[in-house]
Amino acid sequence: MSKRNAALKGKAKLKVGQDVPKLDSPYYSFDSIDGRHPWQAAVPEGFVGYPVRRLNHGKVMYFNFALAREMGLIPAHHDDVMTPELTEQLLKTFSIQILNEYDQMNSTQARKRQDSLKPHPYMATRYLQLQHANKRGTTSGDGRSIWNGTYAHKGFTWDLSSRGTGVTCLAPGAVEAQRPLKTGAAEFGYGCGLADVSELLGSAVLSEIFHLNGIATERVLLVIDHGKGCGIGVRASRNLLRPAHMFLYLKQGRIEPLKRATDFFIRRQVENGRWKFSYGSPDRYRKMLNELSRGFARFAALLERNYVFAWIDWDGDNILADPGIIDYGSIRQFGLRHDQYRYDDVDRFSTNLNEQRGKARLTVQVFAQLVDYLETGKRKPVESFERHSAVRDFDREFDHSLREAFLAQCGFDENQISALMNQQRSLVENLYGAFLMLEKAKTKAGEKRLPDGVNRPAIFNMRTALREYPLVLIREKTERPIANQDFLDLITSSHAKRADLRMREGLRQRLQNFQRLYLQTAKTVQTSYGGSSNWFTFLKGLATRAEDFNRAGRITGNGAEFVIDEILKARRRGLSLREIQSAIDLFISSQAPKSALGGRRTRPESLQSNAGRLFQELVNIATEFQEDI
Repeated sequence: MSKRNAALKGKAKLKVGQDVPKLDSPYYSFDSIDGRHPWQAAVPEGFVGYPVRRLNHGKVMYFNFALAREMGLIPAHHDDVMTPELTEQLLKTFSIQILNEYDQMNSTQARKRQDSLKPHPYMATRYLQLQHANKRGTTSGDGRSIWNGTYAHKGFTWDLSSRGTGVTCLAPGAVEAQRPLKTGAAEFGYGCGLADVSELLGSAVLSEIFHLNGIATERVLLVIDHGKGCGIGVRASRNLLRPAHMFLYLKQGRIEPLKRATDFFIRRQVENGRWKFSYGSPDRYRKMLNELSRGFARFAALLERNYVFAWIDWDGDNILADPGIIDYGSIRQFGLRHDQYRYDDVDRFSTNLNEQRGKARLTVQVFAQLVDYLETGKRKPVESFERHSAVRDFDREFDHSLREAFLAQCGFDENQISALMNQQRSLVENLYGAFLMLEKAKTKAGEKRLPDGVNRPAIFNMRTALREYPLVLIREKTERPIANQDFLDLITSSHAKRADLRMREGLRQRLQNFQRLYLQTAKTVQTSYGGSSNWFTFLKGLATRAEDFNRAGRITGNGAEFVIDEILKARRRGLSLREIQSAIDLFISSQAPKSALGGRRTRPESLQSNAGRLFQELVNIATEFQEDI
């Protein structure tokens, strides 16, 4: 049997309106993405199934060629060119909408749409959500999303889901209304069922930048524009399950579906090579807990050191269970350590950056409760697991990972970091403490109201310090600290007020202390741990690596909003999809460390081309907002 026939073996008979797969097409792989997902059989109470119809309109706004090649959905040699055949295939597969309860009650509407129905129902999954009054997960889950299915390639299984495909009965608005809602209606919050194209493009750009910078995340495969500002975004990951998919059964005290859901999660992790133990092992739950404890610790530490706010909370909703980012609606990357920023979500304020460690720790604590429940059959209070060994392991791993990430930002290589952590831990602690004293400093002007929340801004740009300070030392040809005022000028941000910069004794001591400890640490590495025998040659290497971790013009949350606005303006001006796609890809690569780019093109053929001019404008916008929230 040919590979193509094997891939389609076992398909249900095609219904009216269903296209016959083109086995001679390079895009036949998309035909296996048809709504079927193994979760449906493993946890049948864990989803609501919906008939799905094909829409006969839509334009491809963005396609992630690199991700599609990695997934095996397009040939490895495929150019970054949107062909008519690929466009047709993408729209056929992903330009869809559910027939929800409102549609099904309207028999005339349902009959009209029968001829475009796909052969299999698609699932909206159930999970805990903070927005719902019911805190046990009986009403919550995918409110405007459905899962497209899975795709396997080179030993990895990928999940795919789509946002903007219609309002489900699990949407907060539908629950509040206590009746089925029509897709597109906006009378209830979180009840429209559609997705804003600008939001989807923002997710596409930020998620790919985060991915290239080593931050685990969902990735966006495709954005489809349906006009009037709405569209569909297709996300992909090797595991799209959230802790909330399991936590709802824990909260409900339903051990059987909890066991099946947890076993499903473990099996996917093992089969994808993420965890190195047998999914049938008798102690698999303990092994899972050990993996999650370390994974959440490393993930939370990386978010903190990169100033990424993700609103992790007790419900396990806004995060992937294989720790990673999902749902970019509340995700922000700050330019400075704006750790007092809180997002205003109408009826409550979010957590802040400083609280993410505690929330990630609580997530591990709930997993410890979950494992104990599976092993003993008795559900103990979550408070009784505050000192569980997995929680203590989280604390140790978080502290270790935080300092390793900081040393990498300083520009030390892996061997040097290992030596410092193992043999010079006291020096590392002192340096990091001195760094935090400056990094956490806030304006004396106090908290201010923002359009989407509140913040008391940070005043020093310490990423600039790590990037530029070794270059200053080289330029000044010195091994000694520079003048306090010169160092203050180097790190002062656009948020600092005159009162923040008065050279009082406390500020003078903090500036001197950081410089002294930085130079002491650098000298220790240079002389003892594989540094160059020449001080200035060593500093050049340090500066090169530090620049990769602390790039100028780094995208922030506000910067991303204006970047997306500029992309949409360019589209309205008549730029082609290829030009816009090229500018987006170039901008994403400009935000990534050189080591992550591989063979990606990092410069336009000409800055005078449409794509080149748009790319340059996006870079300018990112630079303008590089110290913002």
